[in-house]
Amino acid sequence: MAQFPKKITDDPYGAAILIRRLVMEQGIIFWRRYLMAFGLMALAAGSTAAATYVLGQVINQAYVDKNIPGIAMFAGVTCVLLFIKGVATYGHMVILNKISNAILANNQRQLFAKLMSESIGFFSERHSSEFLARLTAGAKSITDVLNMLVNAIGRDFLMLIAMVAVMVWQDPLMSFIGLVAVPPAMLVLRKLVKRIKGLAYNQFTGTADILETMQESLQGIRTVKAFTLEGTMQARIDQNIATVEQNANKMARIANRSNPLMEMLGGFAVAGCLLYGGYSVVALGATPGQFFSFLTAFLMATEPAKRLARLNIDLNSQLVGARMLLEVVDSPASEQSDDDKPALKLSDARIELRDVSFAYRPGELVLNRMSFVAEPGKVTALVGPSGGGKSTVLALLLRFYETTAGQILIDGQSISAVSRKSLRQQTAYVGQDVYLFRDTIRSNIAFGKQGATEAEIVEAAKAACAHDFIMSFPLGYDTPVGEHGTQLSGGQRQRIAVARALIKNAPVILLDEATAALDSESEKQVQEAIEHLCQGRTTIVIAHRLHTIMHADAILVVEGGEIVERGRHDELLRRGGRYASFFRLQHHHDPSPLALAPISARA
Repeated sequence: MAQFPKKITDDPYGAAILIRRLVMEQGIIFWRRYLMAFGLMALAAGSTAAATYVLGQVINQAYVDKNIPGIAMFAGVTCVLLFIKGVATYGHMVILNKISNAILANNQRQLFAKLMSESIGFFSERHSSEFLARLTAGAKSITDVLNMLVNAIGRDFLMLIAMVAVMVWQDPLMSFIGLVAVPPAMLVLRKLVKRIKGLAYNQFTGTADILETMQESLQGIRTVKAFTLEGTMQARIDQNIATVEQNANKMARIANRSNPLMEMLGGFAVAGCLLYGGYSVVALGATPGQFFSFLTAFLMATEPAKRLARLNIDLNSQLVGARMLLEVVDSPASEQSDDDKPALKLSDARIELRDVSFAYRPGELVLNRMSFVAEPGKVTALVGPSGGGKSTVLALLLRFYETTAGQILIDGQSISAVSRKSLRQQTAYVGQDVYLFRDTIRSNIAFGKQGATEAEIVEAAKAACAHDFIMSFPLGYDTPVGEHGTQLSGGQRQRIAVARALIKNAPVILLDEATAALDSESEKQVQEAIEHLCQGRTTIVIAHRLHTIMHADAILVVEGGEIVERGRHDELLRRGGRYASFFRLQHHHDPSPLALAPISARA
């Protein structure tokens, strides 16, 4: 079958379609402001053209009429015209900057809102620095594109028309001579556009690589220092920066390659105008003012003409960033909003998994027809080797992912049939890797409940065994925790996380290795805090330290995505199966395991 040539509409992010979209979706909102800016641009162009014409009259008054009052009058008119131009230029620049700021802010909000609607799986496949690049460079590129278009039409095109009008008014033939350089220049610039697109894309991805290395180095600074990786990370970012620098230099060479040719063609045009203009004054009786006015208009027209000629190159360079942002915004949300679904209504908070299967990748089951019940107000512990699927159970309960098969029910309601918001609002989660926001201790606790009072924050901190260490800080609850809570110890971070979960007062508690990374003293304190958290609530806890769940109401041994054993601690030890094997192994390595505050059975 014959291949038809591609149409410009085949690529939804092609230059023509993308420009039209930016204008119609984002620029049109501010059409009143743009109209005002265009009016001021027209005023600036008109006053510039008038000043150019008046300059010719000044020359005639001086060299032809020898009229000093006339010179003074036209000099005053020129001053007024240039003042008007200055005010108009200031006005339209302020208006355009305000529009740009509004569009930039709107796009940043839109991208962030889109990212908040994505699932956990979406982020697991990408590096966060990519989104930082899209948020900053991509959003700015959109405003730059719109500014280029507006300035090209309102400033450069109107200025060029005004200057050409003066030139034609003074001498039509000389105007034709001055414009002979335009067609060859356009042919040269057209060939450079394709190369600019590829380089602009490489520049964007290279900048994202620099951000990635920087972010990983700073966030992992302890690991970098501990393993003396400073040189390795420096070499990596040096390579990233060198790549971007080389690409930028290549882009500069190609983007500016047209300048010598345009200057040469412009030189020919100027020389032709000078020859013809001089001949007109000497042989044809043209006035010096007419020639001076034409030459001034011609020289003032060259800059807007150059910018218009380069417009296609500059636009395609910036459209890459705009495309990077819009590709994320346009993609279907991986976690579609389901607020229209009924809210989860809890009475007992009984959790049931019925033949639940799940795979992160096709054909690789992580959970295989798993079924169990977490009884209301009781503690259900999941134990077993790493990679068995324990953490996946909690991720499914929070609907970070959707089950491949089977159902998860809470009080008989399938969690897939209720809104995620209502599900997560009634669930408190504490993990091994506690995430604290770069804010105060007070704010991090209050994140668990919107509008939390000071009394509620303090009460939650006391229940989490955190109040005493908080008050030992000079700033108390106003103490900054640092990025990721690095100004606090591991045990302190865990207790802040427990306080955040406590203040939420959720009927369902999910604990994922909440004490695994702590020393014995910190574990004792966090375990005591967890005691308060789990009291009277349906709790599912993942634990590798088996002494922390010895008194759980039900212990499920998870291996290979299946429950291979279930029962209470004593029952499982008597059976002598996998649980007993795990317990003996840990007891052998730790003859006096910490059991100061195990998670107790709840009635």
